[in-house]
Amino acid sequence: MTRTLLVRALFAGTFMMMSTAAFAQQQEPQPDASDAAADATIAQARAVDDAQAKIELLQAQVEALQESLAQVQASIVKTTPSWKGAPQHEDKDAGWSFKPRGRLMYDAGHVSGPDGFSDRGLGFSNEIRRARLGVEGTIPGNFGYKLELDYAAGEVEFADAFLNYKTGPWEFTVGQHNNFQSLDELTSSLHSSFIERSAFTDAFGFERRVGVSAQYAKGPFIAQAGAFTDSIADLNAVGDDNNSYSFDGRLVYAPKMGSNQLHFAGSAHYRNINDAATSVRYRQRPAIHTTDIRFIDTGSISGAESETGYGAEAAGIFGRIHLAGEAYWQKVGRAAGNDPTFFGAYVEGGYFFTGESRGYKGGKFDRVKVLKGFDKGGWGALGFNLRWDYLDLKDAGINGGTQNAYQASLNWKPTDYVMFGLNYAHLIYDDAAIATADGDRDYSVDVAGLRAQIDF
Repeated sequence: MTRTLLVRALFAGTFMMMSTAAFAQQQEPQPDASDAAADATIAQARAVDDAQAKIELLQAQVEALQESLAQVQASIVKTTPSWKGAPQHEDKDAGWSFKPRGRLMYDAGHVSGPDGFSDRGLGFSNEIRRARLGVEGTIPGNFGYKLELDYAAGEVEFADAFLNYKTGPWEFTVGQHNNFQSLDELTSSLHSSFIERSAFTDAFGFERRVGVSAQYAKGPFIAQAGAFTDSIADLNAVGDDNNSYSFDGRLVYAPKMGSNQLHFAGSAHYRNINDAATSVRYRQRPAIHTTDIRFIDTGSISGAESETGYGAEAAGIFGRIHLAGEAYWQKVGRAAGNDPTFFGAYVEGGYFFTGESRGYKGGKFDRVKVLKGFDKGGWGALGFNLRWDYLDLKDAGINGGTQNAYQASLNWKPTDYVMFGLNYAHLIYDDAAIATADGDRDYSVDVAGLRAQIDF
């Protein structure tokens, strides 16, 4: 009985378990086609999102790489020099720049004297006229500098040596620089139309001097003024006795008339010699520097206390034609006796056969830019110039003579930074300082000169 009940109980439990499992299997939901499609859509969306995220990450990395590359390129541009005759390093953002500069000029000439006249300065002569090396550039804060040394004389001499500051139309300079005397004097020797400047600029002792100056330039107007002592060479040579000083000023009006450039200017100068010297002397070579002979010479003017000068300038550039002229009066103030006034002037004109124009910048003539130089398969620039140059060193009992020079020059520039110049001058002297063997002081001299120059 008991075994029968146990068997029945086992069968009853087994049946109930099987019934429960079957019921549960009947109640479990079965997947259909719509649910599978939804799952596939969700999976695709997730894959698209992952791909988009990767693309965005890649784009960000590319942009970062491009920015880094741009910074590297900008750094390369800042440190790679540009060329303006010489390598120029410049960082405009920081305000730094640096450029080496220099020039080399070799001159050869021949001076023929009057009949019956013999002097070692006549005949052929040659020299290194200028051999300069220097640097220039800018410093953060709108400061600039220039230092140039000349080795042509066999010893080191200072040319420019100054520090300047620019703000708006103003420029302030301290150190050795030109003191605003004459258009021809202020124009660099690299850009002059003849081998030598006009006679009065050298005769009256124009030179760079140590001082402070200010310049205001706006539109066609330029005003320049300064106070100066003496050149570095004279200050060092004379020592404590050199306490001379000068005041110099110049006004320029340089309007543009269409494509033509005009120039009008006037200058005034006063120098108190003090203890720097007890006399002055004015004299001049015959249109070339290779000889030391001077046919026109005042000799020492004793009792000199001061020098006062006045200059007038006019010039114009009309395409391939240029014209220029100046007049200058130099008065010597003496402790006793009459005060002599000497005079110099010139008029010149030039023409470029190859179509160039004479350069002009900042109240002075500037570099001629060759239209088609050797480096571009051309023949360079060829210009012809004529000049009448006058110097009178006679006044108040001082008879240094007069000089009339009729000059011609032919200048060839194969490139912007190379030039060959051929000069000829016929000079007529009246009351010359040097007499011939028979006592004649009225005669003429012929001079030929050749220059080869390069600069950077």
